[in-house]
Amino acid sequence: MSLEPLAGSVRGAVLAPGDVGYDDARRVWNGRFDRRPAAIVRCTGAADVVAAIGFARDAGLPLAVKGGGHSYAGEAALEGGLLIDLSPMKEIRIDADAKRAVVEPGVRWREFDGAAQEVGLATTGGACSTAGVAGVALGGGSGYLARRHGLTIDNLLAAEVVTADGRRVRASEDENPELFWALRGGGGNFGVVTSFEFRLHEVGPQVLAGQVIHPFEAAGDALRFYREFMAGAPDGVQCYPFFLRIPPLEGFLEEHHGKVVLDFVACCAGDLADAEEALRPLRGFGTPLLDAVQPVAYTTLQGSFDDGLPKGQRYYTRAHYLDAIPDAAIDAVLAHAADLRGAFTVAYFDASGGAVGRVEPGATAFPHRSAAFGFHLLTGWTDPAEDDDLMTWSRAFHDAMTPHATGGVYVNLLAEDEDDRIRSAYGPNYARLARVKREWDPDNLLRMNHNIAPGD
Repeated sequence: MSLEPLAGSVRGAVLAPGDVGYDDARRVWNGRFDRRPAAIVRCTGAADVVAAIGFARDAGLPLAVKGGGHSYAGEAALEGGLLIDLSPMKEIRIDADAKRAVVEPGVRWREFDGAAQEVGLATTGGACSTAGVAGVALGGGSGYLARRHGLTIDNLLAAEVVTADGRRVRASEDENPELFWALRGGGGNFGVVTSFEFRLHEVGPQVLAGQVIHPFEAAGDALRFYREFMAGAPDGVQCYPFFLRIPPLEGFLEEHHGKVVLDFVACCAGDLADAEEALRPLRGFGTPLLDAVQPVAYTTLQGSFDDGLPKGQRYYTRAHYLDAIPDAAIDAVLAHAADLRGAFTVAYFDASGGAVGRVEPGATAFPHRSAAFGFHLLTGWTDPAEDDDLMTWSRAFHDAMTPHATGGVYVNLLAEDEDDRIRSAYGPNYARLARVKREWDPDNLLRMNHNIAPGD
């Protein structure tokens, strides 16, 4: 296959195996996926995306799209075929007066947050700042600000899209509204988004945030406290109870190194005095090993998980939504978290409610508006020889939580082997999404994702 016609029609580089930069461009965050596309187009703008899609379509090549490359399921990792690499598309335009941002799909959250915080603004974004804006936004987008300002998709005002047949269109409430509806939670099924327009909010520059760590022996009582605390917490409060192992870092007694703990990672955006009052019950509960809650820069908070999720390690994901955290669910979590496996493994709850729940389930493709909590098990390790053991352990943990779950799941937390759960990610919205897919991608060219097949 000659790549000369493609190289002659794009401004960005076209890379083949053996070319300088090819290996860097093909690698993704999850090191379990080590695949080699036949060619990579390093797109510099929408015109390059149009040309790449046309080339793949005409040549009958499988096609994958990479923004931040942070997908748990390795969706941007492609064996053979053509990889559209959007990572060079980094433009960010902030309109401070209108509280609007226009962001290209190669931007990561740390870059977006940094630009917006220069004028004291932000929108809800992923809690790992190395993740790409595009993947988070297209799946739904939860984070520290979700209970106050809604999901990322609730702040998406418009998108510029290259469709599967090579057209450039705009999607918003007024232009191609069905496509816009589907983009807000439906993932990369309907086109390649080359520009996002977001609503911004006044945030920071400091927020009250940090960790309150309890020994594992107190975790049951702490989780029972947590579910009641979040039930009455103001919308500005977010708190993730993480089960993790204490790393060998200064600030922790050596006797705690390597031990499983319950780590409340909390944030309250807004007036610092009000935030102190809102988080006082959390900080006053029990006898924590550490209380590190203090005013911090919002950008620092957004990057606080980055070191614990290094690129190139091996990751496997399992997730649920829950309407509540009953005692039986707490017992199940404790039974499996006591044997937490993998150097980078975490298990945590994600409180929903607030602004997230005030949007109708059918208003966007994301349907899980009434769920009270998400639960996510992210297993991380280094040695490929441990793959089978740790993935089997992860499935058993997930299965133990299933009786307490709604049956729904957040699409961005699906693993690569969970095609049977894609309908669960969309619930009553799936049939409408399949109809939108039929209209915008009837041949299912954009299928290297958690795929929604064209339907009636």
